[in-house]
Amino acid sequence: MGAAKFLRGLVRVAGQPHLSIIVNTGDDEEFYGLHVSPDLDTIVYTLAGASNPTSGWGLQGETFNTLGALVRFYGQAWFNLGDRDLATHLFRSQRMRDGERLSSITAEIARRFGVRAQVLPMSDDRVRTFVKVRGRDAMPFQEYFVRRRFRGTVERIELRGATRARPLPSALGAILASDAVIVAPSNPFVSIGPILALRGMRKALGGVRPNVAAISPIVGGKAIKGPAAKMLHALGHQASALGVARLYRDLCGVFVLDNVDRDAAAAVEKLGMRAVVTDTIMADETRSARLADVVLRALAV
Repeated sequence: MGAAKFLRGLVRVAGQPHLSIIVNTGDDEEFYGLHVSPDLDTIVYTLAGASNPTSGWGLQGETFNTLGALVRFYGQAWFNLGDRDLATHLFRSQRMRDGERLSSITAEIARRFGVRAQVLPMSDDRVRTFVKVRGRDAMPFQEYFVRRRFRGTVERIELRGATRARPLPSALGAILASDAVIVAPSNPFVSIGPILALRGMRKALGGVRPNVAAISPIVGGKAIKGPAAKMLHALGHQASALGVARLYRDLCGVFVLDNVDRDAAAAVEKLGMRAVVTDTIMADETRSARLADVVLRALAV
């Protein structure tokens, strides 16, 4: 949701045609025989101005009649798929069964929604994020995040298939060719981590490090939404903006932190990054645009 909020502002400042968005697919899952790509769909729906601003996922004004009918056959649903949202998953699944690559299907979905930015899955190869919680076997990310509402102490994150998966060539190309690369304020382990785990991705970012900025998803020691702070602490990191900065120190030339964390700016700069202190709370589209403008100016774009 942090990435989607930031993109709403970035589009206002930079315009869609100038944007390439590399999206995590580690939390893709199959429901009712359909391939669901939650992060890809959230980005496409957001750029199309069709997303649900309240929930942060799905389509605005959605209904759930089909999901209610599926209960008869599958039992109580724990992952919500709306009636119009199902059309996206049906289209994707059918095209994948026909042998089409996820990147090509995503480009077609984006075009059908009128999106002019380039939306790129991180890879056409399958990578699955599993979360190991104390006392339980490792579970797929959606089960941990949605069904269990990220309860329990995380012991490790498993990115199954990441060592074999190849990053999308156009994603690597976008990094190398862009005037600026921005790591959105998202969970560093399960949203950004799968992308960085792909072969050559960290090297590509390191090669353009002065043009890379990351925005902290942690403000005042807490995540705005989701389990990022909880994961940082459980996995042995400081649950703070500085803790996130340490994870990105070899990738980013600029690190953006909120005003409430300004005392950490000097420590961030000791890591070799330029610290930018500003308001990172994107309560509305205007504040998102203001943050995007600050980040682009910091990268001299």
